[in-house]
Order: sequence, then C-alpha cells, then structure tokens
Amino acid sequence: MTRAIVFPGQGSQAVGMGKALYDAYPAAKAVFDEVDEALGEKLSDVIFDGPAEALTLTANTQPALMAVSLAAFAVLKDKGFDLSTQAAYVAGHSLGEYSALAAAGTFSVGEAAKLLRIRGAAMQAAVPVGEGAMAALLGLDWDTASSVCADAAEGDVCTPANDNADGQVVISGSLAAVERAAILAKERGAKRAMMLPVSAPFHCALMQPAADVMAEALASATMKVPLLPLIANVTAASVTDPDEIRALLVRQVTGTVRWREGVLKMGELGVDQLVEVGAGKVLSGLVRRINPDISAVPVNSPDDIEAFLDSL
Repeated sequence: MTRAIVFPGQGSQAVGMGKALYDAYPAAKAVFDEVDEALGEKLSDVIFDGPAEALTLTANTQPALMAVSLAAFAVLKDKGFDLSTQAAYVAGHSLGEYSALAAAGTFSVGEAAKLLRIRGAAMQAAVPVGEGAMAALLGLDWDTASSVCADAAEGDVCTPANDNADGQVVISGSLAAVERAAILAKERGAKRAMMLPVSAPFHCALMQPAADVMAEALASATMKVPLLPLIANVTAASVTDPDEIRALLVRQVTGTVRWREGVLKMGELGVDQLVEVGAGKVLSGLVRRINPDISAVPVNSPDDIEAFLDSL
C-alpha cells in the first residue's frame, strides 16, 4: 500500500477538538504544551473550551488546527508509526501544509506554531474587514469558475482560491466582485453560490501584504529537508528542497490551493490510501469525490488512532 498523510485547513475547527487526545495520551499533551509555550499563552484553553469567537479568529485558528493535527500525529508516532517507511508523501490544505511539514521534520512544533500565528495575523490584517469576501461555487467545473471570476472582476480582484474537488471551487477577492461572481455563477449553471462567513479574502492578490510578512518570517525560519516529499498546494507537485518549500509557502498566501490536482497527482504517483490526521473529515470527503480509487481514513480521535494502527 502506498500511503499519503494529509492535514486539514481552516474550516475544520470546532471547540473541544483534540481534548480527547490530550486527556488520553501524554504524547498529545506534550504537543499542546509545546504550542502554548511557543506562543506564550494557553491557546489550548481556547481550543478545548472556546469561546467559539476566539477560536475562529484566524490568528488562533491556524495554530490551533496545527496543534490538533500534530497531537494526533505524535500519538501515531509514539505508538510505532514510522512516517519514513509507512508513508510516501505528505500534504496539507492551506495552513495544513505547515502541519505536514512539521510532521515530516521540516519545522519543529514550536516553529510551526509561531509561523502560523504570524500568518494568521498577517492574513487578517491584509484587508480591512468588509472589503473582501469569499464564496463557494458548487456544480461548476474549474474552467467555468475561472471564467466567471474573470468576467466578474471588472477591474477588481476576483480569482479562484481553492480548487477543492470537481464541482467545488471557492473564489476570493473584493466584496463587490465576489458578489457579482456569485450571481454570474448561478446564471452559468452553478447549483449553489454561497457567500462564506470568513474574516478575510484568503488566497488571492489582496493577500500580498501577508505574503510579504511571511517572506520575511520564513526567511529566518529554521527548515530541514522533509522526511518525505510534500505535494505542494500551489504546484500540485512534489517538493523536498527547503528553499523551494520556503518560496512555495510564500506563494501559497496569494495563490490557489490546487487540492483537486494534488490528489490526482498523488494517485498518479501510486497513492492508494490517504490518511487525514487532525480535526474533522473534510479532506476525506473531498478525496472520495476526486479519486474514489484512493481510500480515505480520517484519524482524529482515540478510536480512530487505534483502528488505524490495528489496520497496519
């Protein structure tokens, strides 16, 4: 079996996530403690107890999701799972790339937490609240969604942000342009065009100020060669060189998350099992739509962990 280990992004968060891992496994507790220490605050309290409004602040959501993913991964590792011999690739959706790289040894847990705190704060600050927007277009293929964005832009920013699966493209840009695109999408056959309750227009050119911040932060970050190749969001190709990874992480802030293409690439590379480590089951659901020949295994609870380890 050829296995890829993947990590979720924003949208998978929920108050209380990871608490069962924290309570059951010392290896998981150690990860949450390391994140708290790196950030100089008890983010774990927000993760476990809320309030939801605090958890959904982007500067908290990003390191929080990473903490849960790496806590679950730490338990797998503590119980004998060997990434270098029992998997072939790692990947993550948007912020999930940092989780993937930390799991593969490129970043330490503390370094990843600090970078994601910077990333989340910079993305939130890049565009004043109310000036940007995102929308999910359901039922349109990639080419049609792209043409909708181009026609709706009218001089404003409006681009595809996430190519999540066939018929599920998230777009991002200035509020007026995204609203125009949502109307146009329905005229061109979209089943639904939903404005999303997000705090900023992620993965579009409006995020350039955040990309500049991340270029500076990543330039001084300590990065090692990952144990396994990363299937990168912005290229849907494998990468192992730390300097190239650094550049791709900067591009990712303004670039499209090419998740559909990345999963297809994994299939071409022989991957037949995708293990989603962390909160929720979003990526597992997307994989079933993109390539049903790849089995999807969500691992986010003690029962999930034990079942997955028993299957090896």
